[in-house]
Amino acid sequence: MRAWDGPFGAPSFDAIHVADFLPAFEIAIAEHRREIDAITADPTPPGFDTVIAAMERAGERLSRVRRLFWMLASARSDDAIRSIEGDVSAMLSRHGASIDHDPTLFARVAAVHLARERLGLDAEQLRLTEKVHRGFVWGGAALEGEAKLRFAAIDERLAALSIRFGQNVLAATAGWTMLLDAQDLSGIPADVCEGAAQKAKSQGHEGRFLFTLDRGDFEVVLTYSDRRDIRERMWRAFTGRCDGGEHDNRPIIAEMLRLRQESARLLGYACYADYRLDGSMAAGPEAADALLRRVWAPARTQALAEGAVLQEMIDAEGGGFMLAAWDWRYHAERVRRAQHQVDMAAIRSHLRLGAVRDAAFAVAGRLYGLRFEQRPELPVYAADVLAWAVTNADGADVGLLYTDHLARADKHGGAWMGSLRVQEKMDGPVTPIVYVVANFARAADPLETALSLDEARTLFHEFGHALHMLLSDVTYPSLAGTAVARDFVEFPSKLMEHWIVAPEILRDLGMPEELIEAIGRVDDFGQGFATVELTASSIVDLAIHRADADGLDPAEFERRTLAEIGMPDAIAMRHRLPHFTHVFDGGYASAYYSYLWSEVLDEDAFGAFIEAGNVFDRGVAVRLRREVLAPGDSRDPLQSYIAFRGRAPDEAPLLAARRLIADGGIADTAVVRDGV
Repeated sequence: MRAWDGPFGAPSFDAIHVADFLPAFEIAIAEHRREIDAITADPTPPGFDTVIAAMERAGERLSRVRRLFWMLASARSDDAIRSIEGDVSAMLSRHGASIDHDPTLFARVAAVHLARERLGLDAEQLRLTEKVHRGFVWGGAALEGEAKLRFAAIDERLAALSIRFGQNVLAATAGWTMLLDAQDLSGIPADVCEGAAQKAKSQGHEGRFLFTLDRGDFEVVLTYSDRRDIRERMWRAFTGRCDGGEHDNRPIIAEMLRLRQESARLLGYACYADYRLDGSMAAGPEAADALLRRVWAPARTQALAEGAVLQEMIDAEGGGFMLAAWDWRYHAERVRRAQHQVDMAAIRSHLRLGAVRDAAFAVAGRLYGLRFEQRPELPVYAADVLAWAVTNADGADVGLLYTDHLARADKHGGAWMGSLRVQEKMDGPVTPIVYVVANFARAADPLETALSLDEARTLFHEFGHALHMLLSDVTYPSLAGTAVARDFVEFPSKLMEHWIVAPEILRDLGMPEELIEAIGRVDDFGQGFATVELTASSIVDLAIHRADADGLDPAEFERRTLAEIGMPDAIAMRHRLPHFTHVFDGGYASAYYSYLWSEVLDEDAFGAFIEAGNVFDRGVAVRLRREVLAPGDSRDPLQSYIAFRGRAPDEAPLLAARRLIADGGIADTAVVRDGV
């Protein structure tokens, strides 16, 4: 298990063999255990350096193996990797529990925590001490006897169920295809058809057109296909994934909910949401739910008004049917073209993957002075992955970035950012290694892959996460970059989305002025639908983790909750429970609301650039980098926000951006934290 010795300390992907992972984990876990034992056996009185800092230094090799494995398991998941995911998860769960539940280690951590105000710690050391102690408590360290054993067993079982859930979604998504003939393609953009033809040919169906359940294909077919039957076929397949059948996730959800509830109660919380949101910006589910409900009412009203416009169009054309979920995107696109002069297909023709990626790099250059140099000599884990050296304007190394934007059958769905190495400077500067992953439908020339405006926003969003990691400037790795509260982590990434619609960037992409003006009108129609989709998923997630899980039927709970809030019949949750990987195979259980919460921050924060009169104002950008991106979790996130903005956040810009401030809308705005 040699060190990563490539340029920038990058891993040699070409030398990695899946068969080596299990023995590598065994070696790294044993080494980490010895390091922990040395901390517990230290005869000196517990202190920050001998306990907290020593724990930060421990497990470096395990961290490298773990990060590398989970990156490949999500972005290049072949049969060999999937076959050992459960074993890896069980090994890590048992090892984590052995550390969390080590009474001698916890006693030393607790002693440092108790004396923290008397130890002369700086602010970052104090923050880390509190975070480490809280992590032990949340990990069951304060439990005793059977309760501690049960907590460890639950943790291991939940990890295994999470893997099964994600593998089911991956298998269900990869296992469905729709082959069409040329006469079936009416309305679908030519570049999409070209990519579908290439996919069909690669699977032995030359002359036909293959579509999958990747969200890119789903959105294109639902938005542009003139064939209502094809739209319905795609919609039912996409929204019905893992809801019964061979890859049924419903029993897994039910068991996970029961186990999550039990683990929370073992720790003294009334419900799992109370446990997960303790320490968040919201500080508890009540504040998160209050935000969702304040947004839901005007969003639903707006969505119903939008639906009425769509039904009127259908009726005027003699359609003879009631608006359904598979009709909404298609007819909304027609309304945007007819009434708002917004042609999303024309906009799409100017958003090519290579150019949009370069535009994101250019924004980072104008805001923060960053430079991105492609390094083709570096090994990558898939043929279409690119490696980039990132430097400051003065040439100083910032880190390494891998971009992996195109859909593959071996990838999990969606888009995400991750790290192979995080920034820290405990024993000298360590630069981060970061990757961003998406699933854009591939064109014959990958860099000419056309993106929808939403997909271009996704690219900028994940790049925003990457910048949060790349620009981190902390001492201790546990506080680096995105290691912040879940309802703060989406703030820098949501903020980054503003620049893809900045006229200056659109002009650089070759967008004509009439389309730039049209993009300014994109959100004039459809924000009710978009907000209802997102908020409904958030409400169901939060509600199901506050409910009594004993005997709970997840499908019935989903139906009942949507009925109670008055979910419009022709709109579906953005993520239904059986394939809601954010919640059941990710870190967003009880916290999917974070996207909306972070949007409050990002809309309000972008106002600082507007007030400066320049969306590339370097003074504001320097302050954003210094106060939000660089500190990571070295201080309370609200303090970071106030240090940047000069005040607490305000909801009003979010409501305006989503076109929700109107008659019958929200009378009062509120900041996003109890007591502020």
